[in-house]
Amino acid sequence: SLEETLRIGKQVSDGLAKIKGVATYEQQVGRAERGEDPFGPEKSEFHVELEPHLTGKQQAGIEVQIRDLLDSIPGIQNEVLTFLGDRIHETVSGGDKLPVVVNIFGSDLDALDKYADDVKSVLTDLKADDVNANPTAGTPRIGVHLRSDRLTELGFRPVEVLEAVQTAYEGETVAQVFRDNQTTDVAVILDAASRRNPEEVGGLLLTSATGVRVPLREIADVYLGSGRATIAHEGAQRLKKVSCSPPIGQDVQTFVAAMREALDKKIKLPAGMHFEFTGTAQADAAASHELWLHAGVAAVGILMLLSVVLGHWRNVLLVVINLPLALAGGVLAVFIAKLLGGGDLSMGVRVGFVTLFGITTRNAIMMISHYEHLVTEEGRPWNLETSIHGASERLIPIMMTALVTALGLLPLALGSGEAGREIEGPMAQVILGGLITSTVLNLLVLPTLALRWAKWRVPDVATIAKAD
Repeated sequence: SLEETLRIGKQVSDGLAKIKGVATYEQQVGRAERGEDPFGPEKSEFHVELEPHLTGKQQAGIEVQIRDLLDSIPGIQNEVLTFLGDRIHETVSGGDKLPVVVNIFGSDLDALDKYADDVKSVLTDLKADDVNANPTAGTPRIGVHLRSDRLTELGFRPVEVLEAVQTAYEGETVAQVFRDNQTTDVAVILDAASRRNPEEVGGLLLTSATGVRVPLREIADVYLGSGRATIAHEGAQRLKKVSCSPPIGQDVQTFVAAMREALDKKIKLPAGMHFEFTGTAQADAAASHELWLHAGVAAVGILMLLSVVLGHWRNVLLVVINLPLALAGGVLAVFIAKLLGGGDLSMGVRVGFVTLFGITTRNAIMMISHYEHLVTEEGRPWNLETSIHGASERLIPIMMTALVTALGLLPLALGSGEAGREIEGPMAQVILGGLITSTVLNLLVLPTLALRWAKWRVPDVATIAKAD
């Protein structure tokens, strides 16, 4: 009820006032006539504003305190989200606000409720946060069960009775009134006082085609009961949703893998029921698959172009060898960030690796193409002296490229723990780590490997003479 929601809201407000770092808070109960959040009085939202200039670790600590506060209040379901996270999850998860969602499909509503409770128990054992299931609380309702024997005896048709009940309590448009250029519908419905008392439903007078007038209770069983407020469907199947957030400090993909394994071991669904995993974890996996697919297609095209430009597969391989050198630095950067409590294989990290491979490949092409120019255009012999000379001439361009990129990304990398840098921060860390290793090894390892394996076109005599 509204009173209960306000009472709990007062308790939550008192707790929020004691949390250091919370600047303001307000409770939203109910909804406006055209509000964007269509929920009833049983649900409310708290809009909490934190103090400015808090680090990412401080904000995470405040989030933990808010979760503990909500968990200490019995009889409520809760979830803690940022405003941006709320909107993103609603977009990518079909309205689900939490990153991990388990859909249970089946036809038996009671069985769905049972297995949803089992899933909640498994998620709780995994220390998941904000474990929720879409509510199945009973909604009071009045049931009308027609009695076929009395209908036949008194000359009523079932459809006529149901239409009369619908018209009485839901209303029906029966005519239109035209006034100037305005059209107004005329509806028929019982007066508000008659519709307010549930006990009077059985006294609704009905008239048969033969003129017999009897109250509804004479031809139907009218009773008070409860029913489900909503029955969720997807793909013409009934479903029950259980959602949660991974424990703080654990990435979504790792948690989803552990959750799948635990559900397979502990819950055996009967025939006709099955699980489906959605949420931002699935959206992240789909985006990752699409990213690597497109990157792979681009890589194939780049290799084909390089094979044409560089002229020999050995030279192409020398360019490709530079990628593991960059990968080592990127992986090391992710590992260090993980040790400091903020690293995981997020989408920003993956985008960072793709960007890093592009920068590294460009530097390697600059080195190999300059070696080819020295040998084929200037006619230099391919030996240690030429290898060192070419590396020294490409030292400044490669270092300038790396420094400009590093200086531009350094602020993002240092502030990766701050709010709003969840994607750019990890991406910058990966690129910086990869640039350090790839630049150093590009100037040391690549010339050495090129001296041993590079294959150049035989220079034309006329070209050499022209160069001289």
